[in-house]
Amino acid sequence: MVRFLWLQMKREVSIHIGEYYASRTPAVIGTLLGSCVAVCLFDPVRQIGGMNHILLPGRADMKGFDAPARYGINAMELLINKIMNLGGNRKLLRAKAFGGAHLLPAISEENGVGRKISAFVLEFLENESIRIVNQDLGGHESRRIYFHTSTGDVFLKRIRSRYYSNAASNEQKMLWRVLRDIKKPAKIDFFKNSGGIYYPKKIL
Repeated sequence: MVRFLWLQMKREVSIHIGEYYASRTPAVIGTLLGSCVAVCLFDPVRQIGGMNHILLPGRADMKGFDAPARYGINAMELLINKIMNLGGNRKLLRAKAFGGAHLLPAISEENGVGRKISAFVLEFLENESIRIVNQDLGGHESRRIYFHTSTGDVFLKRIRSRYYSNAASNEQKMLWRVLRDIKKPAKIDFFKNSGGIYYPKKIL
């Protein structure tokens, strides 16, 4: 019944790994998260909002790499710019962050990609002076979220999985595709910083 009312009143949009969407008319953006992280940004005065779906921390070359929004910095910058182009005020933006679950028992939680993306997102928002009004990060469950762009409300449903959820499976396939692609002549490579986080860098 609730879902039916949403469809009557607001446009419903689903985004997937490496995608983002923003709207100045009321919309509900949905996505399924495992270790990936989604950031919901909204301007509460102009009622403009949007959401991304981040696979990896770091940055990809915007000119030479396919689907750069899979990467944290690109995904955040693209979403912020989109909201501003729609009339949003960067100084008024508020954030909510979700996801970053640890779903692979074979990998230690400390080295899990979910934890690294979560840490990246929180640091990025702090550095950009974008206030985080709510977050639900980490844990061992997938999440399905629905973000209302005009109000900033988020509805969250936890999806329990004993070992390996569909969300984790899709994310792992995408991650291996990215790692496979960068072995070809490309614009990016990975390096590891002192904190153990893998970031892409441009090959000169």
